[in-house]
Amino acid sequence: MTESQLRRSAEDIYSEELKALCKDDGRPRPANWKMSPQAVVTFILGGHAPDGTKISAKYVGNRRLIETAVATLATDRALLLLGLPGTAKSWVSENLAAAISGSSQRLIQCTAGTDENQIRYSWNYALLLSKGPSPDALVKTPLARAMEDGTLVRLEELTRMGSEVQDTLITVLSEKTLPVPELDISIDAARGFNVIATANNRDKGVNELSSALKRRFNVVVLPSPSSLDEETQIVIKRVAEIGTSLTLPPIQSADKELARLVTLFREIREGKTINNKTKLKTSTGSLSTAEAISVGVSAWAHAGHFGNGVIDAQALAANIVGAVVKDPVQDKVALEEYLDVVARGRDGWSDLYYAIREVL
Repeated sequence: MTESQLRRSAEDIYSEELKALCKDDGRPRPANWKMSPQAVVTFILGGHAPDGTKISAKYVGNRRLIETAVATLATDRALLLLGLPGTAKSWVSENLAAAISGSSQRLIQCTAGTDENQIRYSWNYALLLSKGPSPDALVKTPLARAMEDGTLVRLEELTRMGSEVQDTLITVLSEKTLPVPELDISIDAARGFNVIATANNRDKGVNELSSALKRRFNVVVLPSPSSLDEETQIVIKRVAEIGTSLTLPPIQSADKELARLVTLFREIREGKTINNKTKLKTSTGSLSTAEAISVGVSAWAHAGHFGNGVIDAQALAANIVGAVVKDPVQDKVALEEYLDVVARGRDGWSDLYYAIREVL
């Protein structure tokens, strides 16, 4: 990593934890894994390494789900992490790859424009024209390199790409081989190879997985945080980690303000107040935990650079409006109703009420 690098990979951020978990890990491990499955679970959920090093929690949630995900990757069956936007699918995927393969960099970002060449392989056309099809002219994708080396490859937002492109994975997942008919060869997967895919079924532009492809994945559904306290804990933790990694100016503790942010997001998202006494209009956006984290980090930057070093209602207001009001008509009505029905009369929320009103 260099000082100019904006975002560090999981294996870089937690390099000391990974070293501590690998050291003296005498438990059985699958071929080409850097540590045992038990150590991988400890890395994701937190705990202590054999030498006493504290391991931070990367995911707050059901332990059984993470154990199932790790156990799946120890077999020849691929893993699909499914859930609503903001349920930490990509974060869990990245950290699993970092712990198991030592690198999370073998990644294919699936989009509507992703084609078969980006999944399977492509060609160096200068060499192809001068020498014809040859191994030297073959340009291997992250998937092909992971197969050769026996490591994990990540496919982010699998349902974003077209169904016909998705189905190019079927042979790889079922036969563990990638045919290259132009050369009359195939790339065979080494032990340790597997696929972690993520997907959600809520956003627009989602393409349904074929039944044949679904059968080749073990699906683990990552739920939204079950309680307000759990979601608040996640947001506070991730805002602190991201703000620190971005070297934002130091600020005072923001736990109280972040708790208000999570409460607002959760109530509008669910269409009711926490005490279930008042029904509310919902927004067109997901208002996910990940979006709450982004608002918290932006409020930190605002408070640090333009405020007095304290995340307050003024620092939150503009960022809340930007996150909630995606549709200028429907979402604005939902937020205005929330302000008048809930925030205005809630103890200790008058400052947030007036701050958001000023922005609207």
